[in-house]
Amino acid sequence: MSGSASSQLPEMAEEDAGGQSHSDDDAGEQRKQGGLKTMPFILANDFCDRFATIGFNANLITYLTQELHLPLVEASNTLTNFTGTANLTPVVGGLIADSFAGRFWTITFGSVIYQVGMVSLTASALLPSLRPPPCSGEACPRASAWTLLVLHLSLLCTSVGTGGTRPCVMAFGADQFELDKPKHGERAANKTRWSFFNLYFFGVELAKLTAVTAVVYIQENVGWGWGLGVPTIAMLLAVTAFVSGYPLYVKMAPGGSPFTRLAQVAVAAYRKRNVAVPKDPSLLYQDKELDASISTAGRLLHTNQLTFFDRAATVTDGDLTSSGAPRPWRLSTVHRVEELKSIIRMLPIWAAGILLVTSASHNHSFAIQQARTMDRRVTAHLEIPPASMLIFSNIAMLATLALYDRVLVPRLRRLTGHPAGITHLQRTSIGLTISMLSNIFSAVVEGRRKRVAARYGLLDSPRATVPMSVFWMAPQYAIHGVADAFMDVGRMEFLYDQAPESMRSSAAALYWLTMSAGSYMGTLLVTVVHQWTKGDGEWLQDNLNRGKLDCYYWLVVTLQMLNVVYFVICAKMYTYKKLKVVDQESSRGEIEEKDSDEKDVELQPLLL
Repeated sequence: MSGSASSQLPEMAEEDAGGQSHSDDDAGEQRKQGGLKTMPFILANDFCDRFATIGFNANLITYLTQELHLPLVEASNTLTNFTGTANLTPVVGGLIADSFAGRFWTITFGSVIYQVGMVSLTASALLPSLRPPPCSGEACPRASAWTLLVLHLSLLCTSVGTGGTRPCVMAFGADQFELDKPKHGERAANKTRWSFFNLYFFGVELAKLTAVTAVVYIQENVGWGWGLGVPTIAMLLAVTAFVSGYPLYVKMAPGGSPFTRLAQVAVAAYRKRNVAVPKDPSLLYQDKELDASISTAGRLLHTNQLTFFDRAATVTDGDLTSSGAPRPWRLSTVHRVEELKSIIRMLPIWAAGILLVTSASHNHSFAIQQARTMDRRVTAHLEIPPASMLIFSNIAMLATLALYDRVLVPRLRRLTGHPAGITHLQRTSIGLTISMLSNIFSAVVEGRRKRVAARYGLLDSPRATVPMSVFWMAPQYAIHGVADAFMDVGRMEFLYDQAPESMRSSAAALYWLTMSAGSYMGTLLVTVVHQWTKGDGEWLQDNLNRGKLDCYYWLVVTLQMLNVVYFVICAKMYTYKKLKVVDQESSRGEIEEKDSDEKDVELQPLLL
């Protein structure tokens, strides 16, 4: 896929039920499947899904501490563990979608399972028998083991459900535009419009913004029954909207288990570890017919990195059957070898996102508890709920996404000559750096909050309101939102572009696996800090006024600085995949293969 080709609006190819693509270049032909008309159904599904998910999760720390009376550290770890599991299951979901189920059915069944978990948790919030009795003075009875069991089972269902939706929705939307298909024409090249990924994340942030205002307000002021019930109803609408668009969708046929192919390459290379690799790459094994179903946009070209795996494409005695077919656990094509190389090359870049998630995990736990101790009055009769401070992150990300393509890209393009202004990796590095500034601000604000608490004699009054406006915390949330606009979109574009085309859902799952690993690392970091600082100097405790949360933030900043250095080194060493593209030039479906004009092939933002 060349940069110039991918920056156009793709003229989508219709796909029948069997997953076969047909040329659609005739001017008067009306497309029946795919394209912009599918976006209302897909985006409505994702909007309701994210509205439900964020409405469900944004204030969960309050539910755990205020309703179930769990200690702050235990509640924080419960939340990060749940988030980690919810972001781990997409790896399985992506594998299922790419292997046999397809993205449509994986999304549908995942949504239904998620719905079951939300209904269960909503019911537990409504039934008095599943809630601990209210506090009596300073005594707050902890939730019973039965209540916690229902909580954990409900969270498990939602975690399993997200495994079906998260790795597939974005890739399914991209399928409707066939983002990886090279196309001709420069008509839209000079028009400034939304890229698909920016549009996707804009819809996600709009859903989050609605959730952290409307849903959190209901949870704080009406009750948790309705507060969890509204997201549950929204999730039902999401499933209904998505399924109703079934006749319009392009539904790519799954190409078989990608991980099986990767394993076959690894096993074949190990078996031939003592075999010499030909110096001429053209002597390595190729089979266009065998790779046809997993290389519809073009075959991966040989690269000189990770040459150990080239042994898998080196033909030796016994690798072929009597009919000439390769034995897959002994011989792989160059395309399949390069699939494995592409994934391995991506992993160091992917790993840099883990600490970004860790550094932001406190926004849904400790930062919300900070906000609860501060003056939250907007007017004399209106208080902002603590969890609604996330609104500043959402607004900042929406504004950044809105300005990025329309303001920044044209100016950067003139400076750099790059069609997208900057590369995916440059965009990601900017996000990592800005995120570090967010935590620096968090540490400074928390230090000031504690000094104000000490000045007014509130160090031993954790439930008292510190006379300091909660809007001091707004910049840290806003800076984090700007960082996400760079980091999240850059990471997803990078993963989608650089992953082999047959592993799009699995590549999206890597994005969520970053979230999972980051959440678990957040739990580990909190646990280690809590254990090492126990005693008089305890950093993380229920009484934030006596704690040293600002020290925790400075520790996170230090880790982020090291992470930025690591990412820059990895980015400088990274080599983009090389592709022999497939050009669909005529309405008769004639196909011509040609080498890409670029040595390093990178997806540029699509102009819709």
